[in-house]
Amino acid sequence: MTKAFRDRIQTMNEMYKLPVHDSPHLFEGSDDRLLKFKKTLLDEVAEIDEIVELIRKGESEIDIQVAIADLLGDVIVYCRSEAMKYGLPLEEVLDVIMDSNESKLGADGKPIYDENGKFLKGPNYWKPEPSIRELLAGYATEK
Repeated sequence: MTKAFRDRIQTMNEMYKLPVHDSPHLFEGSDDRLLKFKKTLLDEVAEIDEIVELIRKGESEIDIQVAIADLLGDVIVYCRSEAMKYGLPLEEVLDVIMDSNESKLGADGKPIYDENGKFLKGPNYWKPEPSIRELLAGYATEK
């Protein structure tokens, strides 16, 4: 039976002696930790330029798709691992964010887009932060 992604990240963090917290946690020096995480993500994002070059050189579709899949997968692994270090229930946070995203629909129930294809906020939009705050506070009271 295949382990859940979250469990595999926990095993990886433990194997590599990275922190694992079961409830929300801030480190002393979280500012430095976040700046290091930012550098890691920026290094990954810089790979987009390499992928663009593959496209412009006319590389095969499969090579381009593999590069994109690897890039996106790495970013997700880094983000899930970092969330675990902080004891953040990322899957539950993502559910709140998705619910918020779904509230962005226009009054007619259809998506509203800007010129870059980003979803714009409709009349029933609600910010996810209050719900995330409530979610995390619930974990803090469980201690």
